[in-house]
Amino acid sequence: MEGKEKMSLNTGYLKADRTEESGEQYTPYYAVDPILKYIPKGARVWMPFDSEWSAFYQSFRDKGFLTIRSDISDGLNFFKYEPEEYDCIVSNPPFRHKDAVIKRLYELGKPFAVLLPLNSLQGVARYQYFRQGIQILAFDKRIAFHNPQNMRDYKKGVSFATAYFCRDVLPRDLIIEELTEYKRPLITESEGKANESKI
Repeated sequence: MEGKEKMSLNTGYLKADRTEESGEQYTPYYAVDPILKYIPKGARVWMPFDSEWSAFYQSFRDKGFLTIRSDISDGLNFFKYEPEEYDCIVSNPPFRHKDAVIKRLYELGKPFAVLLPLNSLQGVARYQYFRQGIQILAFDKRIAFHNPQNMRDYKKGVSFATAYFCRDVLPRDLIIEELTEYKRPLITESEGKANESKI
């Protein structure tokens, strides 16, 4: 019975594994900034792995993009759900499901930019999709991610490199840029209003 209870707590494709790379990693604001300039103004951007507090959702919305947010916690499963109208996909998918995510992205046939571990470039299962076309936006340093225990400050010393894997988004297939770090917490609108009321 105890084993069954433990299994029930570990359901859902966004649940963390025990390794850092496969656990829940939330993108900091400074890592969203580099992709913003490559998305056409006026584009309808679907973010299929993002809660209200997501840096992707908040950043794109603040820049005036039409944003469509969905998340498994809202009952909207990326592998089954698709908005009626959108132009591109931008997000940070769960790393441990990267093969299934990449397959789905190519099946949908829309331009995309998703943040994945850089070593995702290699793999027999992914080769059949990447051979159809893939673009990489990489950086001079590793991105430090937030996690469920560190929402206000990202965790330094990450052990793996990440990059944006894109299709029909970048002006050329490989771009390497300098990352400029700054700190901004991941908080919900309600938390933000509560903090403002205390000032």
